[in-house]
Amino acid sequence: MNHDGWKDAVTGQFGAAIDMLERGIHACPEPLWGDRSRYPEYWYIVYHVLFWLDCYLSESPDGFAPPAPFGLEEMDPAGVLPPRVYAKEELLAYLAHGRAKMQRRLAGLTAEQAARKDPHSRAGLSVGEMQMYSLRHVQHHVGQLYLILRQVTHSDAPRWVSRGAVSTPTGA
Repeated sequence: MNHDGWKDAVTGQFGAAIDMLERGIHACPEPLWGDRSRYPEYWYIVYHVLFWLDCYLSESPDGFAPPAPFGLEEMDPAGVLPPRVYAKEELLAYLAHGRAKMQRRLAGLTAEQAARKDPHSRAGLSVGEMQMYSLRHVQHHVGQLYLILRQVTHSDAPRWVSRGAVSTPTGA
């Protein structure tokens, strides 16, 4: 498989993971979304995934800042939570931001760039491998969200997505 075929495959699978996260947001009943008595809180898992998706898709962690209204609490080693429960609409907008950023990042990634050490990785992963790490992180938490949905709603969680749409985003 050539480099472009590989990028399309990774973009399709990354897109599928993000699609599944989006389905998990839509499927969450309102009482569960903001239930502060649960740990971990459903909305917070979604936020955590989107924050790190955004950060890991950035060229470097230096100077990284999420879009408003989100802050950098997620990077605090003390485990500080955001100041409030973020609404589904806010996190769906953040998801759209992350999806577009993923498509731009992967569309512009050359083989040489993919082989370089990623500045986010403490384990010495390459840029390409760090994108796979990020994809796995999204899917790990999607599984967690779907399990919570099954346990709380006693019904099926959203369906599996085999492949996300592969497109060249604006600005790529």
